[in-house]
Amino acid sequence: MRKIILLALVASSLAVTACNTVSGAGKDVQAAGKAVTGTAEDAKH
Repeated sequence: MRKIILLALVASSLAVTACNTVSGAGKDVQAAGKAVTGTAEDAKH
């Protein structure tokens, strides 16, 4: 069962990576960072 889950995760990671350019991946990471920062700021208040 673990092998199937691991294989699915690897396959989905490769599919996502193949669809994004380096620039697009950078924008995705930046957007995720902003979301985390926003959530942290909301938690402070």
